[in-house]
Amino acid sequence: MVAEKETFCEGACTNWRPLFAGENYPFRKVKVQIFLESIDRGVWDVVVCGPYIPTINVNNVHEPKPFSQWTTEENQRAQYGVRTRNIISFAFTHAEFYMIFFCKRAKETWDVLEVTHEGTNNVKKVRKNTLIQKYEMF
Repeated sequence: MVAEKETFCEGACTNWRPLFAGENYPFRKVKVQIFLESIDRGVWDVVVCGPYIPTINVNNVHEPKPFSQWTTEENQRAQYGVRTRNIISFAFTHAEFYMIFFCKRAKETWDVLEVTHEGTNNVKKVRKNTLIQKYEMF
């Protein structure tokens, strides 16, 4: 019955992000990834690698560049982080949003959602081993 509801609630549209209400996370995760990549590859890159922060070399140390000194290209690249965070934050219902509202970066938001809905790498390994053991005993 849930699949029928989802079929009629949401269509395939490149202008509307997938809405996540806490159910079927693996499905929604892939849909959000595809949506972000369809906006721009730079948008998805922010989720994978973190935000772009222009730097300057001061005494052989890289420090964040003051915003007033950013080039147009640096500003456009940095804007991907803001755009990504905006898209991700609007892809959740109120209940899900309260888990991520404290995140300052898109990558941090994505990581919190993954750990919340999938668990840490150790939890994933335990689940995988449990499934393998059940399969072998079957």
